[in-house]
Amino acid sequence: MNQTEGPELEFDSAPGWSREKALEVLGIVQVPFEYPDGKCQGYARRREIAINPVAALPIKTLLHECAHCELGHTAAGEVNDSEFTPRNIREVEAESVALLVGSALGLEVGEQCRGYIQNWLQADSIPEKSAQRIFGAADRILRAGQDIHE
Repeated sequence: MNQTEGPELEFDSAPGWSREKALEVLGIVQVPFEYPDGKCQGYARRREIAINPVAALPIKTLLHECAHCELGHTAAGEVNDSEFTPRNIREVEAESVALLVGSALGLEVGEQCRGYIQNWLQADSIPEKSAQRIFGAADRILRAGQDIHE
């Protein structure tokens, strides 16, 4: 068995919200994790996400990677630096979405998310445009996984 193989991931569940349904509605496909870097929790490419089989918090990582897709960070391929949205802002946006969605689903992700956001934000503030994008993506991800769409 190599580093990227392992048991099926166990995801926390939230009543009234389905990970599978969210991925389907959002048009995101979960693919096998194929990164050799053991520190990498997950990644997103175009409309595909991969979660490390030994990720510390698989559901938070899934939400973070879905956020990259929904925020348009992966439109040109793999998440990478761009002149339009600096990497630190992309990471803050994605993790903020994971924080909002995870909290709304009753998952205990706050402590880990806040530390990640603070690390990437470097005592700066979140731009207004980013805040609007964060709330929009969080809303889309939450609605996509609901049992009943309104």
